[in-house]
Order: sequence, then C-alpha cells, then structure tokens
Amino acid sequence: MLNQIQNNQHYFKFGLFFAITAVVFWGMLPIALKLSATFIDPVTLTWFRFFVAFLVSLILQKLSGNLYQFKHLLKIDWLKLTMAAIFSVFNYVSFVYALDYLQPGPAQLTFQSAPFFLAFGGMLFFKERLSALQMSCFATLALGMLLFFHPHLDFSNTSTNQLWIGILIIQFSALSWTSYALLQKSMIKKLSPGNILLYIYGAGLVLMIPFSDFSYFAHMDMNQWVIAVFCAINTLIAYGSFAQSMKYWPTAQVGATVTLAPVFSFIFTAIVVALGWWPAMIQSSPLDMLSLTGILLVIGSVICVQLMPLFSKRAKHRVSQACG
Repeated sequence: MLNQIQNNQHYFKFGLFFAITAVVFWGMLPIALKLSATFIDPVTLTWFRFFVAFLVSLILQKLSGNLYQFKHLLKIDWLKLTMAAIFSVFNYVSFVYALDYLQPGPAQLTFQSAPFFLAFGGMLFFKERLSALQMSCFATLALGMLLFFHPHLDFSNTSTNQLWIGILIIQFSALSWTSYALLQKSMIKKLSPGNILLYIYGAGLVLMIPFSDFSYFAHMDMNQWVIAVFCAINTLIAYGSFAQSMKYWPTAQVGATVTLAPVFSFIFTAIVVALGWWPAMIQSSPLDMLSLTGILLVIGSVICVQLMPLFSKRAKHRVSQACG
C-alpha cells in the first residue's frame, strides 16, 4: 500500500510538471500568433508549426527506437489516430476563423468549455470518477473564468448573428480539441505520446497542404522567421507536454489545469507591455477587483481539483493502517 502511495505521488509530480509546462507555453502562444498575423495566414502558419514538429518528433522517435510501435497497430487504431489528427486541425483552424466574429477576449472565454468537455468525456469513456467536491470546483472554476474575463463580455459592438456564429464556431473548436484529446488518451497504452503526436503532425500537415499558401515564406524577414519558428517550437513543447500529462493524470485534472492558460496569457502580456515590446500590437487591459477575484477562484479551483485525489488516497491509507 505504501508503494502505491509513493507511485501516486510520483505520478502526481510528473503530471503536474507536464501539465504546467503545456499551460505556460500555451499562455505564451497568443502573443506570437498576434504578431504572426501581420505576415502569414493562420492555415499556412499552422502547417509550418506541424511541419517543424513532425520533423523534430520523427528524429526523436527514431533515435529512441520507438517507431516499431506502429507495427502492432490494428485498423481501428489507425482510424483513431487519423480522426485525432483531423480533430486537431479542425481545432487549430476553426478557432482562428472564429476571431472574424468575436474579439479575442470573448473567444478565449468561450473556449474554456473545452476542459469541461474533457472532464466529462473522461467520465463517459474512461470511467473516471469525480467527487462531489471536485464537481463543485468546476462550478467555482467557471465562475472564476467569468469574473476574470468580465471586461470582455460587452458584445454591444457585435451584431447578434455575428455573436452566435462566433460562439458556435468556438464550441466546434472546443469539441474538436476535446475529441482529439480523448482519442489521444485512448491510444496511450499502444503508442508512446511522442508517436501519437508524430502521426498527428504528419497527417495534419498533409491535410493542410491544399489550403496553405507557401509564397509567404519567400517574403519573410529574419524577425518574422523567429516568430514563426517560436510558434512551431511552442507547438512541439506544449502538445508534447500535454500528451505526457494525459499519461500520468486523469482527464479531469488535466482539463482543470488547462483553464489556467488564459491567466498565463495575461501575465505574459503584462510583462511584454511593461518591457515596451511591440507597443503597436500588444496592449494590456487593466484588472479590476472582479478580475483579480476571478484569478484567485480559478487558481484555487484548479489546485483543489489536483490535490483532492492525492489527499483522498492518503486518508484511505491512514484509515487502513489504523484499522490494521
């Protein structure tokens, strides 16, 4: 029993490290994506991100000797991987198109339904359980996100039709991301996270070729290449860490942590503004007490969701020792 508790602690630490790494890099990404909008279209940039991630992943998997795992896959496994790649592309592209109808703040807020979809998907498909306290944490987390983004909830400048079109596209993006994540988790026992992402990157970049305009690359200067390469490396690290976190943590815990990404985005934006970088492109919105309260609720809810399973196992261990 003691060994099981220690293993759970190791799993918790590994899951925490990879989940936070993914969230931090996802928090950086909106700044780079906003800068990239001045020199390349979203689909072509996404293709480039997948291309670089595919090459690096292929080299790493070749060196680690893990490519043999693909030999043991069944037809249903290949179908799952292909569907995961399709949903991943849908997620990337649809979110960008939703920004034609919504401002980034409301769009980012609306996308926070994805972690909730992920948690309930874990319950439905993987028989994962959530305690009543964890369920209440998700409700508190939702309230925190609303408070954090309340300055962006003024849709007065957007027509009703545009608003609902944008929300529907964002929900499609969130469901696509959830489907990708659940399919990825279903393959964890047959493929390493690196191999899963290798296939997703490869299939995704092939799918996007007809919709990409490669002429952009001929006109990019050094600074623009740095931004594009950063976006690609960000994809590699963030999604690689996310895949690893799904190996060590239940989907509900990973989903709760993902909701911290907008908070990190605000932090990095504030740093960039304070340093005076790209003042014409990047501006920071001031936080009032409601927004600060929202940050505290989000962080507190996430910590609760993460720590409750560990504390529960420790309590059961102490009870079993007392009874024994």
